[in-house]
Amino acid sequence: MPEVRGGDDIAQLIAATRPGLLDGDILLVTSKIVSKAEGRVVAAADREAAIDAETIRVVARRGTLRIVENRHGLVMAAAGVDASNTAAGTVLLLPEDPDASARLIRDGLRDALGVDVGVVVTDTFGRPWRNGLTDVAIGASGVRVLEDLRGGTDTYGNPLNVTVVAVADELAAAGDLVKGKAEGLPVAVVRGLSHWVGG
Repeated sequence: MPEVRGGDDIAQLIAATRPGLLDGDILLVTSKIVSKAEGRVVAAADREAAIDAETIRVVARRGTLRIVENRHGLVMAAAGVDASNTAAGTVLLLPEDPDASARLIRDGLRDALGVDVGVVVTDTFGRPWRNGLTDVAIGASGVRVLEDLRGGTDTYGNPLNVTVVAVADELAAAGDLVKGKAEGLPVAVVRGLSHWVGG
């Protein structure tokens, strides 16, 4: 895909790559390109002000690093204001409404290619008390994001009282193995899990 700029139509850019999508595929789209297309780019000199504007509450601090709850309800470093994979001198804010962004991409792909796919918008998260980063879902359309196993039993017959699997997060993490962090691959396709797609 080409470099995404403000006003670009993500669905059209994906369709132009002739991705060979099939009904039931799931697209994992990095929030960076969605943010760029939606004009969520600010000057790097305004990063601290942008973090303040996106923050609902500070959860923890370590030096200048702030772990906060952002206005989407996500608890993350720097409210998701990110300086990676963006032009020098700029930072990216998360999409305004990641679910709406995913819906727009899904609808656009249906119009352009005639396929019924699911779309998950992903972002990179650190994990408390763990080293390393992983991608998680921050928005979705046409994908069942959770599998509620409560009320069932495990293989030993023990009741499952609290087990709700974060399917969309697991998809996002798997997709990041393909997309990587610096390879310029902002979209991955998962095939073979059409039972998670619909609605």
